[in-house]
Amino acid sequence: MRLDAIIENGRIRTGDADRPMVSRVGVFAGRIVGVDEEIDGATADRVLDLGGAPAVPGFHDAHLHFSLHGQKLLRLDLSHTARPDLDAVYAAISTAVADAAPGAWVLGRGHDQNKLGRHPHLADLDRIAPDNPVYLEHTSGHMGVANSAAFRAMGLDPAALPHHVDGGHVSRDADGHPDGLLQERAQELVTGGFLPVALDTHREGSRLASADLLGYGITTVTEPGIGAPGQIGQSPVELRAYQEGIEAGDVRLRINAMPYIRVMHDLGAIGGRETGWGLDLGARTGLGDDRLRISGTKVLSDGSLIGRTAAMCCDFSDDPGNRGFLVWEEPQLREMIRDAHRNGWQIATHAIGDRALDALMDAVDAAQREFPRHDPRHRIEHCGVSRPDQIDRVVSLGLIPSPQGRFVSETGDGLLAAVGPERADMVYRMRTWLDRGVVLPGSTDAPIVHPDPIASIHDMVNRRTAAGVPLAPAEAVSPEQALRAYTYGSAYAAREEHVKGTIRRGMLADLAVLSDDLLTVDPTRISSVEVGATIVGGELVHDRGAVVS
Repeated sequence: MRLDAIIENGRIRTGDADRPMVSRVGVFAGRIVGVDEEIDGATADRVLDLGGAPAVPGFHDAHLHFSLHGQKLLRLDLSHTARPDLDAVYAAISTAVADAAPGAWVLGRGHDQNKLGRHPHLADLDRIAPDNPVYLEHTSGHMGVANSAAFRAMGLDPAALPHHVDGGHVSRDADGHPDGLLQERAQELVTGGFLPVALDTHREGSRLASADLLGYGITTVTEPGIGAPGQIGQSPVELRAYQEGIEAGDVRLRINAMPYIRVMHDLGAIGGRETGWGLDLGARTGLGDDRLRISGTKVLSDGSLIGRTAAMCCDFSDDPGNRGFLVWEEPQLREMIRDAHRNGWQIATHAIGDRALDALMDAVDAAQREFPRHDPRHRIEHCGVSRPDQIDRVVSLGLIPSPQGRFVSETGDGLLAAVGPERADMVYRMRTWLDRGVVLPGSTDAPIVHPDPIASIHDMVNRRTAAGVPLAPAEAVSPEQALRAYTYGSAYAAREEHVKGTIRRGMLADLAVLSDDLLTVDPTRISSVEVGATIVGGELVHDRGAVVS
């Protein structure tokens, strides 16, 4: 038997309970055809010697904004790691303005007012950039700060901005003047000045994002929301950029793309009887191949905790009178979810606040009662705050919460300030869902936080903020549970558990080769484990010298 590749001399954790550890994997046409003695006597065109290193199924990030991650790599980095205070933020912007052509947009991303002390202010940006439009997207992606030139570029008078837009707020300072902060859909007041991203720019961002993520052992990403620039997504032709990137060999990981709900539309009567609703040509969840496929559809229902825009049932602890808000009124949300559910879509709804979770569950419950479906596997993206009385209903509706472990450390101190000690135990639950039989996926929401899945697994296990404060420690999971979430769990959430997430015959040959065993290393040192190589479809696509071939 002649194979395309044999991966050998590894300590490979398979995720398969019947055969948890193997040392050899045979690959043909991108899939696993056997392990260990099942491939005795076989030869191969390529032999990948792991040198005794541990390996696991390739990491699958169940919620990662691939296009935005690529654009972040092309834009000014304003993260706390890169710019630790406002002076550093302003200095970086000043340098970028000096390098920019007159009137050109200057775009930054990643600041966090919880760490800086406050948001950048319009007046400060006006002093730095009186003539260049500036827009600084918050680390959450749910708000941003613009200068006066940005508003003028869109034909708006900065002094006469509305207080509110549908699904968004325009912030004001203590004197009642706009301070440049635009929350949720208010960002659309200026984002049309630089969105959609040009196809060539999108292609370059995709190339950079693919190379970056493969370096962390990520072999699949599920991207929650494409095609609606200004709302979510960077371009209406994102799928084309991905398709061209894959064809050119620039994008070497696998992508499950979720069109944003507003990309959907009425397709008219089908067969003179039913109303079709979705993408043109009737495409829906599952179309595509093992490199690029349409997954679910993404719906936004509220904002973020660290930005104090999540829809809550009670006031934010540090902002009395503010309970956030829903991006869509509940009747609109119900209608969108009903239409998508009726037409066969898997629905992934961003719901961070507990009020948003109530609204989502009401909508899903109503849709399923009217149009019953077997195992629609609808998802709750983030599920940031869930009250004890909501847990049973999440489980009974068959919803899949998709929390982010990395939020615990990178944004945890801001989360604690937002919810207060009395609600801290309700934040980003994980063990609760596992104890109730939910198949939990693993994800980061990158570039909102760092994409490293091993760092995220560390946080799922240890549950400590950047300041070292425990955050809902009862929700910590074991290293084995965290690894399963990032492999099988994410595949299950994407309806791909039959081809991804475990190492056994018939599965795609995707592996991450590691410097240490995630299940035996000291749990407090999980984050020190590094990725030595990444294999997609039996091909070595990233290597730091860990593989002899």
